[in-house]
Amino acid sequence: MLNKNPLYLIKQLNENTEVWWDSSPLIYDSWANEFIGKLNSDEKDKFKIWLNELFNKEDPKNSFFDGCTTNPPLTKQVLDINKQYWVNWVKEKKLSCTCLTYKDLAWSLYTEIVKRGAEVFVPKFISSKFKLGYISGQVDPRQLTNTREMVREAITLNSLSPNVMIKMPGTKEGIFGIQLLTSLGIPTNATLVFSVPQILAVAEAVKNGLEIARKNSVDLSKWRSVITMMLGRFEDSKAFEESAKKVGIELNEELKRWAGIAIIKRAYDLLKKGNYESKLLAASMRVGPKEDGKTKIWHIEKLLGGDVVLTIFPNVIEAFMLNYQDGKINSNINEEIPSEVMKKLEKISYFMKAYEDRGMEYEEFISYPPTVETAKSFSAAMDDLENLVKT
Repeated sequence: MLNKNPLYLIKQLNENTEVWWDSSPLIYDSWANEFIGKLNSDEKDKFKIWLNELFNKEDPKNSFFDGCTTNPPLTKQVLDINKQYWVNWVKEKKLSCTCLTYKDLAWSLYTEIVKRGAEVFVPKFISSKFKLGYISGQVDPRQLTNTREMVREAITLNSLSPNVMIKMPGTKEGIFGIQLLTSLGIPTNATLVFSVPQILAVAEAVKNGLEIARKNSVDLSKWRSVITMMLGRFEDSKAFEESAKKVGIELNEELKRWAGIAIIKRAYDLLKKGNYESKLLAASMRVGPKEDGKTKIWHIEKLLGGDVVLTIFPNVIEAFMLNYQDGKINSNINEEIPSEVMKKLEKISYFMKAYEDRGMEYEEFISYPPTVETAKSFSAAMDDLENLVKT
């Protein structure tokens, strides 16, 4: 059994593979303590060392995590863990500026949490000469078709700290916003992305934005582009199951995981062949399936060795550290999807719309089922923030 944190093996397969924390940095200590509390006494010391390495408080620039992704639901977790503190923060904000509306207060609360999270990664941001250490802050998910408002919010978020990367939605209007922000040298992370057509559309928008920026001699030293494929949310959509059922295919866990992996692998190849400057980010990971009675995490394992970003939920980090301690992992980025799997998936229209280069037009991105479902979840979290400041 290894004494080394299994997560370190991921980067050893490709030095360009990045591992990000998929939650607010402000919940890390709470999660780590809860995780340690579930372990047997003989495991606690080893895992305490491993967890301290991930966020190295004594030497933050050498923390294992290369960046961080947040969204409204993940931001809300910060409030849930320390609600009274933030309730008091809101009260003080109200007293200091009585002219603020509840929407203004909610946005101030949201941006304060993003700002504090960004501060955690500033040492890595500086030491890496602005290549790593970004934290993604998302524009209001209720503004999916309002480019002007999303860009305005994006500029506000980026002004909090230069390492705040802006999460913009993969809608037609959001993608145009990404082009505008890129032309200004502002880093972006395309979210609500579930398909090859969306990924290519974002990559083209970034390419266009870069041409404008370079023509105008815009400073791009603090610019990056990542495009997020939301694996689990794509695979778990009810529309996927319904589409499979129509053609008589049982959508078991293995087939679902292969579906998301097939899309991200295809997108990875296309981005490489097109020499795009955007990097693919795998998000919304799930634990599973089981192979020979062992818990696997295909969302990590099948992408190992790639020039990608892996942003990992806390529960998936737990599972990976617990189940991959034998060090038996290999580079799988170039592994093909089994032919028998593809034969099944190719019969499912939900999958093919996402897999084919021209499976969807720009106008269809916003109505694709996982986009609708995820936007609803994200919007509800923003509504919760506003309800908090109302009380």
